Amino acid sequence: MMGDYQALEFGKFIDDQGTTHDMVPSSVIAAVPAAKAAAERYGREVRFDFLDDRAVHWMLFQRREDTAKGGLLGCLLALPVLVLGVGAWPFWDLVASRKSRQFQIAFLVADALLLIAITAGILLLRMRDLRQKSIRNTRCRARLYREIVGIARRGGADIPRLYPYYGMYATSRKFFPEAPDRPIPDQEQPS
Repeated sequence: MMGDYQALEFGKFIDDQGTTHDMVPSSVIAAVPAAKAAAERYGREVRFDFLDDRAVHWMLFQRREDTAKGGLLGCLLALPVLVLGVGAWPFWDLVASRKSRQFQIAFLVADALLLIAITAGILLLRMRDLRQKSIRNTRCRARLYREIVGIARRGGADIPRLYPYYGMYATSRKFFPEAPDRPIPDQEQPS
């Protein structure tokens, strides 16, 4: 997906809903003493330079990649749940309720097993990503970056009130210092 990164204009990023936003420049964060101090403190904690626009741009891009993967799996899960969960009730009312007790039990068991199997399959696919420490580090850094931007806004920086929010994921809480970082690819930057 690095081709997508190369096509993305420097200083822009895409939020969880697919909307393009302007990144908050490090000069804006550095101009607010409390935000600069938070960026430096959090940066030491998670081994990341929140005042490096290029690094932040790459981190926000990686965060979007992760979100897009999760969104696709969410859609894959929603379709069978909709069909087997919600669609089961009309079938029950129209067909199964008029059948024998044995058929009704078999229908309920089969429907429940299919729902459980599909949900477990999707979760197992997603668990592979959740176990990757470098992805979890990106989530942790994105969460901290959002906090830094909030501190800058409260400190008087001109930042939109509804600056993108990445959610309070349980997988964004712990930082893994031993996890490798993906190198930042070259991209044209304005002078």
